[in-house]
Amino acid sequence: MDRFVIRGGVPLRGTVHISGAKNAALPCLAACLLTDEPVTLDNLPAVRDIKTTCHLLATLGVGLEDQGPAPGSAPSPVRRRLRVEAQKITSVEAPWELVRTMRASTLILGPLVARGGQARISMPGGCAIGARPIDLHLKGLEKLGAQISTEHGMVVARAGRLRGARIYFERITVTGTEDLMMAAVLADGETVLENAAREPEVEDLASLLTKMGARIEGAGTSTIRIQGVPRLGGAAHAVIPDRIEAGTFVIAAGITGGDLTIADCRAGHLLTVIEKCREVGLHIETPTPTSLRVSTDKPLQAADMTTEEYPGFATDMQAQYMALVTQAAGTSLLTETIFENRFLHALELARLGANIRVEGNRAVVRGPTPLSGAPMTASDLRASASLVLAGLAAQGETIVERVYHIDRGYEHIEEKLSALGADIRRVPA
Repeated sequence: MDRFVIRGGVPLRGTVHISGAKNAALPCLAACLLTDEPVTLDNLPAVRDIKTTCHLLATLGVGLEDQGPAPGSAPSPVRRRLRVEAQKITSVEAPWELVRTMRASTLILGPLVARGGQARISMPGGCAIGARPIDLHLKGLEKLGAQISTEHGMVVARAGRLRGARIYFERITVTGTEDLMMAAVLADGETVLENAAREPEVEDLASLLTKMGARIEGAGTSTIRIQGVPRLGGAAHAVIPDRIEAGTFVIAAGITGGDLTIADCRAGHLLTVIEKCREVGLHIETPTPTSLRVSTDKPLQAADMTTEEYPGFATDMQAQYMALVTQAAGTSLLTETIFENRFLHALELARLGANIRVEGNRAVVRGPTPLSGAPMTASDLRASASLVLAGLAAQGETIVERVYHIDRGYEHIEEKLSALGADIRRVPA
C-alpha cells in the first residue's frame, strides 16, 4: 500500500490539465453493453475505478482495445482512447471480487437486462461514507418489467423485453437515473423518469446514448423522457472533464496561496463551487469556457456551506472545502445532506491542528488555524483529497496513508501537484 509524503508551505503556480470525469466515464463504459457494434471512448482517465470496470467488462466477454493517446490531447496527463466492442456477451455475472471496491458496478445491471434479459450482480462495495442502497435501481427495473431477487449475496434480474413506464425517484440518485435510462433505451414504448438527477454526467451519458441511436429528451432536467428503440449502434464519444478534480485544484490554489490556471475544464459545471470559493476570498476568473484562473490576493474569510444535489454544492467537494476553511477567519458551518458518515476526514484534519467539531450532519470549523505536518489515514476517495490539500498547506512533513482511495478517482495527482511546485512523493508503505 502506497503513501504520500508531503512537505507543505509551497504556493502552487502554473497550469494543470484536468482529466476526463471518472463519474462520466463509468456509465459510458456500461452503455457499451447495449450494442454489438464498437464504441470508441476518448478522454478516459487512468484511475483505478476505470481499470476495475474494464476488467469487469472483459469478464463479460467484451473486447477492449487501448488505442493510446486521443488526438490533440495535452502532453500530461495522457488522455486514453478505448475501443469497446460487446459483440457477444458471454457472461452476465459481476462477482464480488470485482465489484467490492466501487458502487458504480451496479451500472451494468440495466444494460445487461435490457440487452440480454438477465444479470447477476454481487452487492457492491465502495467508500465508507454511509449507506448508498440500490433499492431505487431495483424498483425502477421492476416497473420496467424485470423480476428481481437476491441469491447468495447476488442481485438477480430477469426479464423478457422491457416495457416503458413512468418512474418517480423517491430520492434523487445519479447512478439510479443513469442505470434506468440505459435500461429504458431498449424498452418498448415511452419511459419517463421523474425527480431525475441533473448532473452533467447524466447529460454526458445521454449524449453518448443519443449518438448510438437512442431517443432521449430532458437529460440535465428533473424529467427525462425516453422513447425505446429496437437496437443501438456504435458511436464515438469524448468524456467530459472531471468537475470534481477541477474543483479540487481550485481549492489547492486557495489553500496554498497560489496562482493556478486550470485548463481543459468546464467552468459551467462548477458555478456553485466557484461562487462559494469567491465568497471565501479566492479570486477566480473564467477567461474561457474551458479554463479558470485562481489566485488569492486577500485573507480568507469563513463561509457556511450546505451540500445539495446538482446544481447545488457537490457532496464530493465537501471534504476539500473543509480543508480550505480551516485557513479562513471566523466560523464556517458545513452541513452534509447527501450522505451520512461523511465527516471521517474531520478527525484526521484535527491531527494537523484544525479546529473542527462535528455535530451530527454538521461540522463547525473555526479558523484560521496553523497546520503542522502529521501522519493521517484516508478513509475514502474525497477525504483523501482533503488530507492532501491540508498537507500542502501545513508546515513540516505530512504522511497520508492508504492513498489507493485517491487513486480511484484522481489521475496521477502527485505528478500534477509536483509539476505545480508541490513537494509530494509517493512511497511504498
